Amino acid sequence: MKNVDRVIDFTNETVDRAAKAASGAFKDANKATQQVAERIGEKGNQLISVEQRLVKETRSYIRDNPLTSVGMAVGVGFLLSKWFSDR
Repeated sequence: MKNVDRVIDFTNETVDRAAKAASGAFKDANKATQQVAERIGEKGNQLISVEQRLVKETRSYIRDNPLTSVGMAVGVGFLLSKWFSDR
């Protein structure tokens, strides 16, 4: 019976060690996931800021140069129509 008790004790200790190791790994993975989520949020905010700045600059350019803007739009439309009609 002593051998059985030793096996049971050893098994319990092994399970406890494995559970502690898994818990530590889970905590590390959770921390890493939170850090990545924070970075993604920061980059998302940066992208929104850049997008807003570009829209503002584009509107300003169009307002200051209306004929050039229309000419560019016509040119791009012409090129796109040629490109799609050849396919």
